[in-house]
Amino acid sequence: MARVIVFGTGDVAQIVAYYFETDSNHEVVAFTVDRDYLTTATYEGRPVVPFEEVENHFPPSKHHMFIALSYADMNRLRARKFVQAKAKGYQLISYVSSRCTYLSKFPPGENCLIFEDNTIQPFVRIGDNVVLWSGNHIGHHSIIHPHNFISSHVVVSGRCEVGSYCFIGVNATLGHGVQVGEGALIGAGSVVTRDVEPWSVYVPPRSVRLESKKSTDFNFKL
Repeated sequence: MARVIVFGTGDVAQIVAYYFETDSNHEVVAFTVDRDYLTTATYEGRPVVPFEEVENHFPPSKHHMFIALSYADMNRLRARKFVQAKAKGYQLISYVSSRCTYLSKFPPGENCLIFEDNTIQPFVRIGDNVVLWSGNHIGHHSIIHPHNFISSHVVVSGRCEVGSYCFIGVNATLGHGVQVGEGALIGAGSVVTRDVEPWSVYVPPRSVRLESKKSTDFNFKL
């Protein structure tokens, strides 16, 4: 059991605290944010302290930390706080849902958030500070490098490699062996079968709204 300080007071922090509380043996004892963003003394019934002095209130010798931030600035904000917390001496804890199917012999890195219904196949490697929202498939021998955010119902086929600082939107699919360069943004619903260039944006063709709203106007032949 670890006593955990959660960085953040937004939706992600609230969700993280809920999962730690209901699906782990760890205890969230406080929250922390940068002093400039400190607007309340308590959050979710626990104290909130400035990150600049968090080690004075909750020393790293007795507490772990979790950086509960989203994909802002292509995960670079979360990565900066990850590095700063490590510099303060904190061990960054990970959460893997008890409802995740984790078959790889390689455990995830630090500060990973892996929700329910993810399938992690054998020989997958997941680096530090990776978020896997619910319902993804990470295929065998794939590598997810540090500081990534993979949203929901994403299919990463076998032997793929996702570089750091990427975002992959809901229902996106990576074909077998696809290499995703650092900093790439793959939009929701994209189907990617070729390697992705670093710091590029891939989106599917946009949906087109039909002007008519009357079902009788449609004359589709199946």
